[in-house]
Amino acid sequence: MATIEIKVPQLSESVSEGTLLQWKKKVGDSVTRDEILVEIETDKVVLEVPAPSSGTLATLVRNDGDTVLAEEIIGTIDSSGKAAAAAPAVAAAAPKAAAPAAAAAPVAATAAAAPAAAPAAAPAARASTSPAQQSGTPADFDVIVIGSGPGGYIAAIRAAQLGRSVACIEEWKNPAGKLKLGGTCLNVGCIPSKALLASSEEYENAVHHLSDHGVGVENVTLDLTKMVGRKEAIVEKITGGVEFLFRKNKITWLKGHGKFVGKGEGNIRIEVSGEGDTKTYTAKNAIIATGSKARHLPGVPVDNKIVSDNEGALAFDSAPKKLAVIGAGVIGLELGSVWRRLGAEVTLLEALPAFLGAVDDAIAKEAAKQFKKQGLIIHLGVKIGAVKTSKDGVSIAYTDKDGAPQTLEADRLIVSIGRVPNTDNLALDAIGLKVDERGFIPVDEHCATSVPNVYAIGDVVRGPMLAHKAEDEGVMVAEIIDGQKPHIDYNCIPWVIYTEPEIAWVGKNEQQLKAEGRAIKTGQFPMLANGRAMGIGKTDGFVKMIADAATDELLGVHIISANASDLIAEAVVALEFKASSEDIGMISHPHPSLSEVMREAALAVQKRALNI
Repeated sequence: MATIEIKVPQLSESVSEGTLLQWKKKVGDSVTRDEILVEIETDKVVLEVPAPSSGTLATLVRNDGDTVLAEEIIGTIDSSGKAAAAAPAVAAAAPKAAAPAAAAAPVAATAAAAPAAAPAAAPAARASTSPAQQSGTPADFDVIVIGSGPGGYIAAIRAAQLGRSVACIEEWKNPAGKLKLGGTCLNVGCIPSKALLASSEEYENAVHHLSDHGVGVENVTLDLTKMVGRKEAIVEKITGGVEFLFRKNKITWLKGHGKFVGKGEGNIRIEVSGEGDTKTYTAKNAIIATGSKARHLPGVPVDNKIVSDNEGALAFDSAPKKLAVIGAGVIGLELGSVWRRLGAEVTLLEALPAFLGAVDDAIAKEAAKQFKKQGLIIHLGVKIGAVKTSKDGVSIAYTDKDGAPQTLEADRLIVSIGRVPNTDNLALDAIGLKVDERGFIPVDEHCATSVPNVYAIGDVVRGPMLAHKAEDEGVMVAEIIDGQKPHIDYNCIPWVIYTEPEIAWVGKNEQQLKAEGRAIKTGQFPMLANGRAMGIGKTDGFVKMIADAATDELLGVHIISANASDLIAEAVVALEFKASSEDIGMISHPHPSLSEVMREAALAVQKRALNI
C-alpha cells in the first residue's frame, strides 16, 4: 500500500493551531487529488485541506473538534486504492492539547451541522428541528437575512447575539467559483479597493517621495500580479473571517439565491435555490440586505476588459497608458487615483457642473487643486455621446461644458456613474411589497417595510450607500426585533473618499446651512502648520469646523488631509453628543499628532487658534 500523509497546512506566520471542523469523507471513501477533505478553523480564517493524492481514505488520525497543529498528520490516503479495513484510528493517548478542544466540541459540532461549516445541511422547511421549532413555533428560523454584505452579516450576528436562531442567504461566488460571504464590499468593493489604494500609494512613494527622507531607491519595479495577489489574499482572509464569525455565533449559511414565496401562519416563506437544489424556509422575521450593483451606461456593454465597472477596474492585468473614467464621484476618484499612481494618464469626465457637489465648497476647491497637481485631468459639465470599443481601446465622444464636441481616446474605460439597488429577482410581490421608481424599498425611520416583520437595510433603502450606514441599520433592526428601541441619527453618519489626501466629513456643510438661513461661525486650520504632518511629509489640506453662531453647537466637520478617515471619528462622537466647538478646544490632544489640527480648528471657531 502506498500511503500518502494528509497534513495540516501552514496556517499563517502568527497562527500555529486550529480546530478541525468536520471531515467531508469517511474511511474507505474514494478521493481525488485536490478534493477538499476537511476544513480547519483558526481565530482568523477557515482553511480548506485538499487531498494530496487520489486514492482511498485509509485512516483518520484526528477527529472532528480536535485542536490540530500546523504540519501535523491528520490522516492518510492509500494511493493504490485499497482502503484499510480498520475503523478510524485515533491516537489512544490523546495529546493534552485535545482537552480544551473536547470542551469546545459541542460548539464546533453545532456550527458544523450548519451549511456554513459543511454540506451536511440546512433544515428543510417545516421538516427539521430548529431552535425556533423547539420553542413551539412553526418557523425554521427567528430571523432570515437575505444578503451577507456589511449590513446583512452584522444584522445576522447581532440577532444571534440576542438569542435568535438566524440564517443568512448568500450566493456570491469569487472568480474561482467558490461561494463567499461578505457581499460586494468585502469581495469587490471597499476592502479590495482600499488594498489597491494602499499598494499604489506605496509604489508612488518609492518612486517619488522616499528621496525626500534621504532614502535612495533605484530601478523601482512594479509587479502588478503580486499587487493584485496581495489584494486577493486580504479579501480571502476577511471573507473567511466572516465565515468564522457565523460559526462562532451559530448562524446558518443558506447557500444560494433567496426570494420570497409568500406569507402564512404568521411566518415569511423564502425560497433558496443554488448548488443544484431548491428549498423553502420559514422565518418569523426577514431582513433584506441585498446591497447594490454598478449602474452601466445604456448601450455600452461592460466586458471588464476594455470597458469596466468597479469590479473589473480592480483586476486589470496591466496599467493602461491612457485611462478614461466616466464619473468623478467617490469611486471614480479612488480608482482613477490607483491607476494614475501606477503610471496611467487618467482623464475623468463628469456630467455635473460642480466638482464634488455634496462636499463643502472649501474642501471641494482644495481637492480639485490637489488632484490637478497630481496629474488627474477632470472635465466637468460634459455630456457623453457615442462610446465605441475595439480590441485595442475605446473612443468616447462627448460635448464639453461649452457645448463643443470632443473625443477622448483611451486604452481602457471605467464607468463609475453610481449604483442601483439589488431589488430585482426577490419576488417582493409575493409578500405584497413594492419598490419605488428608482428600485429602492420604502421603509420608515426604523427600516421597517409596509409588510409586518419584513425589514430592509443598506443600499436597498433611502440614504447614502455606505457600508457603515448599513451596519448601523443592521444592528438597529436586530435590536428592534428583540424588542429594544434603538435609533440612528443619519446626520451623524460620516462620509469618506479614500484619495490622497483623504476627504471626510460629518454633519452639514456651509452651503447647506446658509441655504437654511442658519447663523453660523467657522474655524479652519491647515495641516501645513502641524508638526506631525511635516514629519510624515503630508502637509496638504486642512480641517474646517462649523458651529452655531449662538449656541456654539458643532453642526459640521470637514477634513481634507492624510488620515482624514481616522480623524473624522472624533467629530462623529462630538456631533452625536451635541458637543460645542469649545468642548473640542478644551480637550487635550497628543503632541505631535494629526489630531491636534482638530483641536486647532475648534479653537479657530472661537478665533483663538494657538499655532497660527
